[in-house]
Amino acid sequence: MSKQVFVSGVGMVPFSKPGKHEPYPRMAAAAVARALEDAGIGYEQVEQAYAGYVYGDSAAGQRALYEVGMTGIPIINVNNNCATGSTALFLARQAIASGAADCVLAVGFEHMNPGALGSVFTDRPSPFDRFDKATQALVGHSEIPLALRYFGGAGIAHMQQYGTSLSTFAKIRAKASRHAANNPMALFRNVVSEEEVLAAPVLWEGVMTRLMACPPTCGAAAAVLCSESFAARHGLAQTVRIRAQAMTTDGPATFGAGDMREVVGFGMAKAAAHKVYDAAGVGPENIDVVELHDCFAHNELISYESLGLCPEGGAEQFVCDGDNTYGGRVVTNPSGGLLSKGHPLGATGLAQCTELVEQLRGTAGARQVQAARLALQHNLGIGGACVVTLYERV
Repeated sequence: MSKQVFVSGVGMVPFSKPGKHEPYPRMAAAAVARALEDAGIGYEQVEQAYAGYVYGDSAAGQRALYEVGMTGIPIINVNNNCATGSTALFLARQAIASGAADCVLAVGFEHMNPGALGSVFTDRPSPFDRFDKATQALVGHSEIPLALRYFGGAGIAHMQQYGTSLSTFAKIRAKASRHAANNPMALFRNVVSEEEVLAAPVLWEGVMTRLMACPPTCGAAAAVLCSESFAARHGLAQTVRIRAQAMTTDGPATFGAGDMREVVGFGMAKAAAHKVYDAAGVGPENIDVVELHDCFAHNELISYESLGLCPEGGAEQFVCDGDNTYGGRVVTNPSGGLLSKGHPLGATGLAQCTELVEQLRGTAGARQVQAARLALQHNLGIGGACVVTLYERV
């Protein structure tokens, strides 16, 4: 029988634009220090560490954590594209649940370059070549950067099947800005209206404006996980536990369905969410607050459906009814999400964890979702991987 896993400490640094940030070892060390302080333990009590990043050399995790201490513990470097941070969290949880360790650190960081994401190793097959081929066949427009084609193409598929309007994506971005206004960790805290989102510079005519895409940012976040026995021995709070968690990768539908929503991970997310709901014995109707992977407003919309927050085809109505915000059915991305915080790839999953732990503790300030008991996290990366985590206030 697996052990219960508690999130005893979380911490992050404010995300910043590329070129306006500390070097990655300092960002990571600062986030870890905050998580350790939040937990009330020292680094010498950590038995294992999982360090996630995408753009960096081998053993960057050691370089970052040696700023905190050199205690000889196993440090495992993790790279799973945009799902990297939550993959580190997944591995840390597994280590405790299996009994291999009692106190484990997960940290994610990213030192990014300005501009669109691109390949580093151009002398070998890309891990995205099949995704790129499918995208070219389904949407074309090779002049548009691939990330925009991936998720813009998924938005087009929804628009074509259900008649979803561009203004619905603008409503999602406007909602993100209202939430971010109360988050001191968000990069963009200015409130924008639906009309301002639609009037922003066009990235893809009829599909996307600049404000519908998250910006590349740099930053770090961390979480300290522990077993119930460790928390009891050391007098740590047992307020938030991981109730269930699942990781999925691509299935045959990714390339076989002829649907850009599947290419960007709809099926992975749906499968992971079902596993989590089944393991916890709850349904999406029981969730109080969600942090989901809104790299583009389009992905937030299709994620409402993949996570079961609304019926398939019902996302536009879900948005228009205000069911994705305070006073509605479930508060999505109270932090402002990637659209407002930015998206440092390795850090995002652990920043989502930080927000949800604060929500369940009741310490989220003006962002607080009242009486939140169950919180769902969704972190996804093309390539692909999806991690869905359910947290519970004990």
